[in-house]
Order: sequence, then structure tokens, then C-alpha cells
Amino acid sequence: MKKLYLPLFLLVILLFPRFSKAQDSLKNQIVQIAKQSKGIVGVSILGIETRDTLNYNGNSRLVMQSVMKFPIAMTVLNLVDKGKYKLDQKMKVGKRDMFPNTWSPFRDKYPDGTEITLGELLSYMVSQSDNNACDFLLKKLGGTQTVMEYLQSLGIKGINIVASETDMRKAWEVQYTDWCKPAEIVRLLDLFYQGEALSKSSNDFLYKIMTETTTGPKRLKGLLPVDAVVAHKTGTSGTNDEGLTPASNDVGIITLPNGKHLAIAVFVCNSKADETNRDLVIAQIAKAAWDAYGH
Repeated sequence: MKKLYLPLFLLVILLFPRFSKAQDSLKNQIVQIAKQSKGIVGVSILGIETRDTLNYNGNSRLVMQSVMKFPIAMTVLNLVDKGKYKLDQKMKVGKRDMFPNTWSPFRDKYPDGTEITLGELLSYMVSQSDNNACDFLLKKLGGTQTVMEYLQSLGIKGINIVASETDMRKAWEVQYTDWCKPAEIVRLLDLFYQGEALSKSSNDFLYKIMTETTTGPKRLKGLLPVDAVVAHKTGTSGTNDEGLTPASNDVGIITLPNGKHLAIAVFVCNSKADETNRDLVIAQIAKAAWDAYGH
């Protein structure tokens, strides 16, 4: 008997309603979860192996805060790959580089400065979101322009980094000048994970320190199993006297139970909700994505 084969286009047509229904269900969940934020929620999700995508306000320009430390770290490691720096290279950080009144576990440990390797500085900046380590490295790079040139060389256009941590402390409005589109940071996460931007050794190092992130434990990781592997970078602003918080963010790569990976960005912008609820919005969206894509 002659075998019958379904043409590829017909197979796609038959499977599309099931896929579309699942996508619609997840998007509807995100819409409902976002209402708790009392602000703007931007979400972008990419199945790295499947190439499935989902966006909710994915092309909105939202405040980055310390999410910017992920592309800054990539820029530093690109210079390592080019031979300008080495991860084990010692760098002298002076007391004048230890700014007060900013988040800095590095300064708390070395208030008078110290000699430290570039790799350790990157760990402080990424894993602990250290602001003094960030600005020291930005100065070494030649400023935010170097970061922007690197991003543009990768074809990334929806990220704008013009203000350092020190700049943002000068005036409330300055933080709004560092913004990104959630869909574009997910593109960058994808390029990073696929190994299309950095050498394998640099990729492995950055992935490792992202999995060691200590900030935002109740965000992307908040409702996932305790052993879930999440390589991520958070971003958090202050809250003004009117109770407005411009940024509670988390972006990263989640390893799913089926062994596949999600690049995900969740931004909660200009929110009037308290910290518990802002974090919960991010956690619930991550859990919904985990459930939808993990089987």
C-alpha cells in the first residue's frame, strides 16, 4: 500500500491552532497578572531552541536600572576576547572610587580600596549588582559610549545606556535616560546564550556569575523549584515620596524541566505597588512561562 505523507504546510496548519491556543492562554495570564502592578509591565519571552516568541509591551521603552550591567559585562568580556584585558588581571581600586550612599557590597568589604582581579570585579557587578564596581568598569571601558558601540555592532538598537550609576544619583529623572525594550534585551540574551557574541570561555564565565546572582530572589526565581537554574540580572530603582517605583526588573535565561531554555525579560515600570507585589508580578509571570513551555 502506498504511504501517505502530509505536506509540511498542512502539518503546520494542523498544529498551529494548538500552539496558538497555548500562546493565547499564556498571554491572557500575563495580562491578568500585570494588573497587580499598578504600573506598566513589559514582557518578552523566547524559547531558545523552539524559537517560540511572546511579547506583552515588548517594544515599550522601559527603565533599565541595573539590568544595564548585563550588556556592560558583555562589553568588558568582548575586550577580554580581543586581548585588551585578562580576567585574572589585577586592578587597583582606590578609596576615591568607593562612592558612599550607593549599593556596594564591594565598598563595604574594602572601604579604603584594594587590588582585585577583573573577574572578581565582574562578579561584584553582576552577581551582587554592585554600583561602584559598575562605574569603575565603565570608566575603564571609556564610558557608556563604548557599550553602545558594542551593542550596535551586534545589531542591537533597542537599548539605550547613557547614564552611569553615579549619573543616576544626581537627579531622579536621569534614570529614565537608560532604557530598553524587553524584546531587545531578550535578543541580546539569545545572542549571548547561542555563543554568537563572545568566546566560549567568556560566555561560560558570564553565565556562571549570572547563575550566582543574589539580588531579586523573589523575582524570576521566586515561584520556581528551588533547584531551577536561572542565569539572570535584576534592576531596581528607588521609590519616590508619591510611592512611584520606576523599575523592578529581572531578565535572564531559565533552564526548563525538559532541558530547553527560555530567554525572558519582565519589567515592572512606574509602579505604585509595594515591593512584595512588584516582585510577585515577576515571579508569577516566570512561573506561568515555566508551566507553559516546560513540558
